[in-house]
Amino acid sequence: MTTAFDILLRLLLWLLLAPLVPGIINKVKAWVAGRRGPPVLQLYYDLAKLWRKGVVLSTAVSPGHIAGTAVAWMALVLAALLLPAGPAGAPLAFRGDALLFVYLLALARFCTALAALDTGSAFEGMGAAREVSYAVLGEAAIITALIALSLQTGSVSLTTMLAPAAGAGAALLAAGLFAVLLAENCRVPFDDPNTHLELTMIHEVMVLDHSGPPLAAVLHGASLKLLMFSVLLVQAVLPAGELSPLTAACALAGSVLAVAVGVGLVESLLARLAFRRVPLLLTTAFLLCLFAALVSWRGGHL
Repeated sequence: MTTAFDILLRLLLWLLLAPLVPGIINKVKAWVAGRRGPPVLQLYYDLAKLWRKGVVLSTAVSPGHIAGTAVAWMALVLAALLLPAGPAGAPLAFRGDALLFVYLLALARFCTALAALDTGSAFEGMGAAREVSYAVLGEAAIITALIALSLQTGSVSLTTMLAPAAGAGAALLAAGLFAVLLAENCRVPFDDPNTHLELTMIHEVMVLDHSGPPLAAVLHGASLKLLMFSVLLVQAVLPAGELSPLTAACALAGSVLAVAVGVGLVESLLARLAFRRVPLLLTTAFLLCLFAALVSWRGGHL
């Protein structure tokens, strides 16, 4: 039985390791471009600096602006506690937690968009509209991927769904989930996290009016979400059930590092897609997850 100390320890690991992934991605991008780039721990310094700063609020915002940011961060933290991390399992595991995982991700997006709309800014409203429109196809792909895992294992618990060896549709599932990872975390080719042109921004434009600790919560939540999707992608296709606990933990850490390097290479070698092409790529990701689900379904009926 998981004790409160175990839950707290694993929560601290999620919170402390999350800002490391964006640092690795930025380092890879700098290496490909031939630059020295920022240090891997740069986001830790930025979060510490933002936490010490004051909060500047528009006169148009309501208390929901701060509350939405806080609820979005808490929803991502709870979602992380539902996700198993290798042989250690999940701090909070129960039958049907995969459904709650999807709802928590949707709640975090809803609260982030609500906080953006609360500012009354046309730019932030435009970014929120684009974020939600992309989410329609992105969430469909996530749900379909979980259905594929559920058909393969006969369970709706993330701990059971992500434990067995990879099935026949692992390659399809990996490709679909990697595209979803890029879209859900606003990475190239869907969005550019380093852009400063409001007309082309999606996620970044929604937090233009955030400052101080609320902005730190947004940045940390984004890094936590990136780590969660990396772990989900790795465990969905990694045959961890056939490995010893120590080997599985090392394989998980190495695979998450490989995913971060892959994201950095994609952002370095590909250009951002035009808005009209994004739905086509998200539809492709959905179809890949759908084909993986069909392979799992047919495999269980042979």
